[in-house]
Amino acid sequence: MEIKPLSSYQKFVMALLAITQFTVVLDFMVMSPLGDILMKSLEITPKQFGIAVSSYAFSAGISGLLAAGFADKFDRKKLLVFFYLGFIVGTFLCGIAPSYETLVAARIFTGIFGGVMGSISMAIITDIFELNQRGRVMGVVQMGFAASQVLGIPIGLYFANLWGWHAPFMMIVVLAVVIILVLIIKLKPVTAHLSEKNERNVWAHFRHVLLLKNYRIAFLSTALLSIGGYLMMPFGSAFAVNNLGVLQTELPLIFMLTGVSSLIFMPLVGKLSDRYDKFKIFAIGSVWAVIFTLIYTNLSVTPLYAIITLNILLFMGISSRMIPSATLTSAIPNLQDRGAFMSINSSLQQIAGGVATMLAGLIIVQKDKNSPLENYPVLGIIGSVFILMTVWFIYRVYRIVKNKEAQPN
Repeated sequence: MEIKPLSSYQKFVMALLAITQFTVVLDFMVMSPLGDILMKSLEITPKQFGIAVSSYAFSAGISGLLAAGFADKFDRKKLLVFFYLGFIVGTFLCGIAPSYETLVAARIFTGIFGGVMGSISMAIITDIFELNQRGRVMGVVQMGFAASQVLGIPIGLYFANLWGWHAPFMMIVVLAVVIILVLIIKLKPVTAHLSEKNERNVWAHFRHVLLLKNYRIAFLSTALLSIGGYLMMPFGSAFAVNNLGVLQTELPLIFMLTGVSSLIFMPLVGKLSDRYDKFKIFAIGSVWAVIFTLIYTNLSVTPLYAIITLNILLFMGISSRMIPSATLTSAIPNLQDRGAFMSINSSLQQIAGGVATMLAGLIIVQKDKNSPLENYPVLGIIGSVFILMTVWFIYRVYRIVKNKEAQPN
């Protein structure tokens, strides 16, 4: 397949969305490496920590569902700026939260705005980039996930060790203020979808998008994808410290080296997704992820170099699933439905992640704040089952996309 080059403005949009996504992902991701610090400093249980993490996911999911009805009725740039501004305010509130209860409240507020950011970015990508360009774009935008590990999380942990767990949130606020100014000044309006005639009101539009069979298949595949990915992540740092023998000061190195490998690997997966069969890449990545999930979750005290190596191999499988699945899903909605579709899809992703995190908090047991986590291998088994189930549903999405491409314009 011939790869169509990107224009200079497309490259700018790709970079801008990537760094915007970096801050949103970092805000969510930083909770995991702070897990051990938060549980000890706030004296909370794994179940309470699971609530703190999932509160963001649930509020983000509900917000996305509420936003779906009007997501295709406004300039996507204006929506992006509005919700990003709310995200900045919410993250600032996290940075000044004095207690567990206020932190949970601040996470809920942040989720209301931050949870919609991904769907708006996806709608902008789908509007501006053609299908055979989106693998590269997804690869770069999804690098926000890897970049948060390379730069954000290690720096955030360093600041947390110096000034306490509030510091990483304030770091995100400072960076996000600079980004929103660039968004306002440099990003052009994204209004092509407004030219498509759509007389449905907000509720009718939401119901229309939610009830289409092809859309529902994509939504279900996204939810299953999220459950498989979220189960182990929130307790990853606590497992490393309390079960694998990792020092708190060694966590930044693990996240940084894993992130560096992802920065190298994710653009490669994006290019392969544009050139070769997206479903085959997803299926191979899924099998790879299951193998290393089962290995990693059954480890006991392990040398640091082995932990880093296994983390890198595991994230290679995860990124090989994220990019082709996101690219295929982006091809499902029609132009006039994209905003609503992406909002609902993102909402279900967040809600499924919240369910997975709460489930993990119920399964994980810790006798006291310094004892090993129990039942982590159980999370690995459940996660692997969901990873394999998702392969079938992504195959159905793949067939829908192929049939859609075969239809005459």
